[in-house]
Amino acid sequence: MSPDPIPRLPATFNRLAWSNLAAQSAEQIALAAAPIVAVLLLGVGEGQTGLLQTALTLPFILFAIPAGLLADRISRRWVMAASEALRAAALAATLLLIWLGAITLPLLSLLGFVAVCGTVAYSVAAPALVPSLVNSEQLPAANARIELARTVAFASGPALGGVLVGWVGAAPAFGFAAALSVMAVVLLSGIYEPARAPAPRRHPLQEIREGAAFVLQHALLRPVFITQFIFNTASFLLLAVFVPYAVRHLGLSATGVGVTLAMYGVGMVVGALSATRVMQRLAFGTVIGLGPVTGFIAAAVMALTTIIPAAWLAGLSFFLLGAGPILWVISTTTLRQSVTPPSLLGRVSAINIMSYGARPLGSALGAIVGGLYGAEACLYLAAAIFAVQALVILLSPAVSLARQPEMVGEPAGC
Repeated sequence: MSPDPIPRLPATFNRLAWSNLAAQSAEQIALAAAPIVAVLLLGVGEGQTGLLQTALTLPFILFAIPAGLLADRISRRWVMAASEALRAAALAATLLLIWLGAITLPLLSLLGFVAVCGTVAYSVAAPALVPSLVNSEQLPAANARIELARTVAFASGPALGGVLVGWVGAAPAFGFAAALSVMAVVLLSGIYEPARAPAPRRHPLQEIREGAAFVLQHALLRPVFITQFIFNTASFLLLAVFVPYAVRHLGLSATGVGVTLAMYGVGMVVGALSATRVMQRLAFGTVIGLGPVTGFIAAAVMALTTIIPAAWLAGLSFFLLGAGPILWVISTTTLRQSVTPPSLLGRVSAINIMSYGARPLGSALGAIVGGLYGAEACLYLAAAIFAVQALVILLSPAVSLARQPEMVGEPAGC
């Protein structure tokens, strides 16, 4: 029996998808250009670039929840357009300061922080907006399209940022990123967002508790959140030690390391392109389980390189680490959108993004364990942690879902 044809997505959603591609590309180009500018233009060292990277990641922890509150109170399209305009302004200001020769590390960090605040708000509001633009049957294909745009930007943005800085200088790189952000705003302006009933005004802490309680008490969303938190810890533990391990143990050159890491992006693209058909052929819960299980297999393959030091095994590991979990992102986003009342989608999306807070935890764990016991111990520990996250999801009711749940409405009395 042949699978159903991939559903055709409405034009208004396609504008969102293109806007997402422009916004994600702007983010990746700017994130790649900032440390290059810091090193080549300002001559800063490793410790100072570490502070810059901290400034570029803090907004995900500080502003995800406020962005979710905002996305549940007002137009999500407006939140996305305003946040992208904020990012465009910060990138344009960086461009101007570089041209004037007035850029400093504190200013670069501050403007980068502001730009990433725009990224956070856009990333929180986008998944909450999608269900109002497509029907239930179109959700998996829509999320796959959104994730493909993010994947393409993730895979090509850093390289493009580096090339732009190398060929035409730092200022034009930020100018190009700002132009992409403006393009994202223009595309958003043509989207029709159905009106929502006004949300009752309550204390922000009450609304935050409501969103957190919904996730942590929901039989399907709680194990998804826990799995994602553990996955982020394990993946960044692995990433924290891979480069020195690859050079010392696998004998890879700088080019070899780059090619191996690039397999992660290749896996993401392959996974995103195949996601819709995979979700048509397999039970919905099976697709949810694929990501964590593939993550564990990827970590086991990487740990195997301590015995068989082959570069192709490391490349296979990164390919699997990209391909499987992208199916996880698409399927669990669809699940979250299906079982969450529309008035809670912004806060639930924000709480999901808070799981990214595990990333610095994984990096710190890599620094401590790697420093005490070596990179090999980190790879074994990463495989063990990946096994835990696979076990959490496999023991949950989420993997027993035969099909995508019906989309819920607002509870009675709301």
